[in-house]
Amino acid sequence: MRWRFHTDLTPDDITPREVFVNRRRFIAAGGALLTFAGMPRKPFAASRSDVLKDTPTRYEDATSYTNFIEFGNGKSVASRRAGALTIKPWHVRIDGLVDNPGEFSLAELVREMPQEERLYRFRCVEGWAMVVPWRGFMLADLLKKAGVKPEAKYAAFETLLRPSEMPGQKSPLYKWPYREGLRLDEAMHPLTLMATGMYGRPLPKQNGAPIRLVVPWKYGFKSIKSVVRITLTDKQPPTTWNMLAPDEYGFYANVNPHVDHPRWSQATERLLGSGLFAGNTPTRMFNGYEKEVARLYEGMDLRKYF
Repeated sequence: MRWRFHTDLTPDDITPREVFVNRRRFIAAGGALLTFAGMPRKPFAASRSDVLKDTPTRYEDATSYTNFIEFGNGKSVASRRAGALTIKPWHVRIDGLVDNPGEFSLAELVREMPQEERLYRFRCVEGWAMVVPWRGFMLADLLKKAGVKPEAKYAAFETLLRPSEMPGQKSPLYKWPYREGLRLDEAMHPLTLMATGMYGRPLPKQNGAPIRLVVPWKYGFKSIKSVVRITLTDKQPPTTWNMLAPDEYGFYANVNPHVDHPRWSQATERLLGSGLFAGNTPTRMFNGYEKEVARLYEGMDLRKYF
């Protein structure tokens, strides 16, 4: 297993299992010069002041405070209800504008795809944030396996549809299954991950087991959970929250401190588990990944394409 990092997060910032199991705060130590695979091979220095702010979130917090509307509304609902979800066997269907459409066994994909550990910031549109060590493989590798046709411009995603095990899907408020989408260059970006684990463990059901999307520079609702289908298309796909409230949830959903949600300021964020008196910290543009992804949006009005 290889660890890959970027910006100011280092291997020393990963909470050891014995620390987060015992619910103790881990203080990072030491900086490093590291490279990020797929990025220009230029080392960067870890910033100690920023790293101390980005100590990984405790495992208990990251797995008990989640939004997973397939199980119902409320941050603790999924951790109480998700145990009934059947996740083996699991297949991901890839179709649309690809050369090799079909059903892919997740077990086989995990064996075939280069598995990596990625330490990423995670930012919710509601104004809270986490730092999570994920395990998985690049979405780009999966799409290359399927063979992307030249006319493809977008990737559309769907979550498992199983109301018998996911009682939230009985709600008439949403159009099921849950849908998300990325522009193709976003999907092929080396930061975009298909996660199968976190904190050195298999992905918990309440966090999107057995496979979920992680796009660290976007708000969390873009990182669709329990993925069963990926469709390559030449048209921008409909997405669940954009269909429900287009004035509140844009298709792009890039973390942007200058563009507020109607109900939540995006200027600052609250780090989950940081304590009652810790206060909020300024939101980073693109969640701190501006150097890696800003080029994708050159010339775009990010207030219009929010």
